[in-house]
Amino acid sequence: MGTTASPSTAAAATWAFAAAACVKLLLVPTYRSTDFDVHRYWLALTHALPARQWYTDVSSEWTLDYPPFFAYFSRLLSLPAPLVDASLVSVPVPAAPPFAHLLYLRLTVVVSDLLLLASVLLLARDARRRWRPLLALLLVLWSPALLAVDHVHLQYNGFLMGLLLLSLHLLEQGKDLAGGVVFAALLCSKHLFLVAAPVYFVYLFRHYCCGRGLLRGLGRLVLMGAGVAIVFAAAFAPFVYYGQIQQLFNRLFPFGRGLCHAYWAPNFWVFYIILDKILAFLLRRLGFNIQIPEASFTGGLVGDSSPFAVLPKVTPITTFLLVILAMTPCLVKAFSNPQPRHIIRWVSYACTCGFMFGWHVHEKASLHFTIPLALIAVDSLDDTKHYFMLAIVSCYSLFPLLFEKQEYPIKALLLLTYATLMWVGFSSHFSANSAQEGKKINKSGSSVKKNGFVGWIGLSYLLGIAIIELWSQAFHHHVLGDRLPFLPLIMVSFYCGIGMIYSWMWQLVWIVRHT
Repeated sequence: MGTTASPSTAAAATWAFAAAACVKLLLVPTYRSTDFDVHRYWLALTHALPARQWYTDVSSEWTLDYPPFFAYFSRLLSLPAPLVDASLVSVPVPAAPPFAHLLYLRLTVVVSDLLLLASVLLLARDARRRWRPLLALLLVLWSPALLAVDHVHLQYNGFLMGLLLLSLHLLEQGKDLAGGVVFAALLCSKHLFLVAAPVYFVYLFRHYCCGRGLLRGLGRLVLMGAGVAIVFAAAFAPFVYYGQIQQLFNRLFPFGRGLCHAYWAPNFWVFYIILDKILAFLLRRLGFNIQIPEASFTGGLVGDSSPFAVLPKVTPITTFLLVILAMTPCLVKAFSNPQPRHIIRWVSYACTCGFMFGWHVHEKASLHFTIPLALIAVDSLDDTKHYFMLAIVSCYSLFPLLFEKQEYPIKALLLLTYATLMWVGFSSHFSANSAQEGKKINKSGSSVKKNGFVGWIGLSYLLGIAIIELWSQAFHHHVLGDRLPFLPLIMVSFYCGIGMIYSWMWQLVWIVRHT
């Protein structure tokens, strides 16, 4: 396997990144979500106030609720800000920010994507397949979900995913200590990646510490523990010293927010909620005295508990146990056969379990597994078919985030462009391999030409997405008027939830059979 990128690959990567950056710059004046206000405030907070006030300041509703390394990252991004506008890093922040503030924050997101670029190239360059480095780069950089969330909504998922992919690259290369330390740094940047920690723990314990003799294994365990402990100490020790660790953890884990986000992520709990509503309706029609909790579809289930009418109440511990239970086959495989070549699949599956069964899951969390899976989408024809479906479903599930009319052509064009990119890229990849590797691969190439990447069941499902979108945009208002305004959102969450459950089950079956 090659250890350095060829000049042609480097040039292609530069072109792909530059082209994606141009598209991102075109998105600068688009819809500005509350995430812009959040990160604008965090930029000012970490620049204007000392660290001891970062997790206690309440001068804004956008309080800091990410771990300390992300706060340090915001502090780093704020350093050049006074050269643009001193008010960009002043507290309190201006109520009506000028365009320069928006441009500056958008540019910080674009620049931070350089880590994602480097990590993708590191992971993809080791493949022997002809098209993988450039294709993997295009699949990640041109992901419409990532473009919408980071460069319209305004977040830094590209930077965080870059850390995750860098960690996975180090593990694939057998550099377990470095991979574990980088993952620890990721956890200290965004704690939602904790869902992947069980896989990391089991894999590193078995692959790095076990099977090398008692003393050497114990020494490696201590070394790994020390490396992780140093990272966590660098992040949290100052706030332990300030006596603020309880306040910090209350910010990081606000379980009182409720089971679901305001817009329901397309996961298992969508079906649980809808089933509860259907059962309550049927039982009331049959004469049973069923009390309907005061919780709206549009507002989500926000509060100290999950207000179900018929089904049992869901608590944070319930969701935690379900996530671990769903993850157990993967943990067993990682323990019994800790092979570096499977680590991307295992971590992606762990993130999928967190998305499917976790507490207060944001729809944007689908990036945590769709981005890594893009890197192995051409490992086999089955992987290609799975990713083609998953990428479209994941992107469409994020459509409601961009709800203003002027952004509709943008999100539709991004999704259609990406679907075309996948079709052309995957077809070219399998055609090239068919020509090079002969009869065995040629059968796969023939299968692609004959059945495409979806099959008739998948095609029918994707057509269903088009029907739901047509109803939401053209017919809902004309048929129902102002009634049931939440129905289009429920339809999107429910229908995309079917696709997400399929992806979760497909990954589970693949891991049980092949790892």
